[in-house]
Amino acid sequence: MDSVLLMVAAFVGYLLFYRFYGRFIGQKIFNLSNENKTPAVEFEDGKDYVPTRKGIIFGHHFTSIAGAAPIVGPAIAVIWGWLPAIIWIFVGTVVMGAVHDFGALVLSLRNQGKSISEITAKYVNPRTRTIFFLIVLLELLIVITVFALVIGIIFTIFPQSVLAVWLEIPIAMVLGYFIYKKGKNLNLLTVLAVILMYATVVLGHFVPINLGAVAGIPTTGVWVIILLVYAFIASTLPVTTLLQPRDYINAWQLFVALVLLVVGVVAAGFSGKLDFVAPAVQLAPEGAPSLWPFLFITIACGAISGFHSLVSSGTTSKQVAKEEDARMIGYGSMLMEGTLSTLVIIAVAAGIGIAYTNADGETLTGVAAWTTHYSSWAAAGGLGAKINAFVVGAANMIAVVGLPKEIVIVIMGVFVASFAGTTLDTATRIQRYVVQELSSDLKVKFFMNKYAATAFAIITAGLLAFSTGADGKGGLSLWPLFGATNQVLAGLALLTISVYLKKKGGVKYLISLIPAAFMIVMTLWALVINERNYINGGNWLLVVLNSAIMLIAVWVVIEGAVAFLGSKPKAVAAEA
Repeated sequence: MDSVLLMVAAFVGYLLFYRFYGRFIGQKIFNLSNENKTPAVEFEDGKDYVPTRKGIIFGHHFTSIAGAAPIVGPAIAVIWGWLPAIIWIFVGTVVMGAVHDFGALVLSLRNQGKSISEITAKYVNPRTRTIFFLIVLLELLIVITVFALVIGIIFTIFPQSVLAVWLEIPIAMVLGYFIYKKGKNLNLLTVLAVILMYATVVLGHFVPINLGAVAGIPTTGVWVIILLVYAFIASTLPVTTLLQPRDYINAWQLFVALVLLVVGVVAAGFSGKLDFVAPAVQLAPEGAPSLWPFLFITIACGAISGFHSLVSSGTTSKQVAKEEDARMIGYGSMLMEGTLSTLVIIAVAAGIGIAYTNADGETLTGVAAWTTHYSSWAAAGGLGAKINAFVVGAANMIAVVGLPKEIVIVIMGVFVASFAGTTLDTATRIQRYVVQELSSDLKVKFFMNKYAATAFAIITAGLLAFSTGADGKGGLSLWPLFGATNQVLAGLALLTISVYLKKKGGVKYLISLIPAAFMIVMTLWALVINERNYINGGNWLLVVLNSAIMLIAVWVVIEGAVAFLGSKPKAVAAEA
């Protein structure tokens, strides 16, 4: 019952914050108005700038920011106890993450759909543009490389998910054709597409695809190559061909999965099977870093994530038809992600206790099940371990309803892989935009071409992926940098939003400045600790890159502080 009460309390809290705080920010802070022409309308080209229905762009934005991160982060952070994890997810989401995503979207809408890097150059100063671009390029490089690997790992662990994930592509393209080319009924087509998607899930259960090694390249490496090739093609197509319809039906897949999870929590909770088996608080797990500050960079996308500012100011701002849609898309999507992370915590802190099979084939229950999986930081730290903890816990809860556990496991595997896929698509497209913007600033004509810029994104990701061997796991060498890099970016984006709001007058900037200060302090603290650990471990690549990230962060913070303190309220009617 504790799990049910926790879920209900969190959901009610998210609804209340959307209703009151989200509306306050939209109306009183940003003064949203449909009289302001959006970039999608102003620069409509049918490829990247496409005015889109609110429901469809919500689906694209949500599935792009969600990916596997709101699952992976909470699934490892629960090792410090479910209570600090759930507090950070809720508080971080409603007053930090949602404000960050919403603000970045609005600023991009009012600046021709430009990226957060270009926007920072405008509101802070031009000196920060190139240095900000560098941290964005690094973050997207890690995201593309690691998310390709995440999908490859899921396909390897759950081969039943492969067929369903790939069949989503033709389903989405047919959906997009009938909506945009033929003008058919969206609601009817949505129902048919979702039914087809879940039919492929059942089909995948009976037709698992085990790819195996090819030409001496391990399975994960083969999948990384295939997925990078796919990402190149997908990210150069017009958004209406694949990106929008695929993300839209993936959003419905999430809604169905969320309903199943909620029903599973209620059914398992009232049946007495869903007790918390994880400790409420565990300050010193074996081998784990300290809760402060590492909780706040371990759970990123489930609370606040700098990557979201790249999506808001990258693909999403180029598709919003009306400015007032930004509240639902920017603020609402982040609350939906917090909802997902809340359910993940319940799955890995309680659901896993219903039944867990260890490496020896022994089925454990209760506290023993959780303790075995989370015996140490190292034991729970691998990507496969994180994903598996959620899939097993979720399947346990949903199976209480009466659905076959084998089918539920496939549903959850497809769910995670599909969302990682949408993030891979979007991150590649955003990297292309970033390379094109930087090339435009530096007058490098070759990389202003979308195919050349996309090739740069894919080739650099491929080089990193295979830098340590044929298994495609090279991205993991930089993965330790991701959490801090991501949260530094979040803090800097919030700082840019604060400078913008300061120029509008009053104390509106406090809604973003306080979260900015918190995130900058937490992440710089974590970066300093990591630097010491990398030096002690002799990992000089991470020492150099981590030092560079710290210097960039401090530099941009100083520039931002100077711009903030020196800015004076002035008319911004053209933007507001």
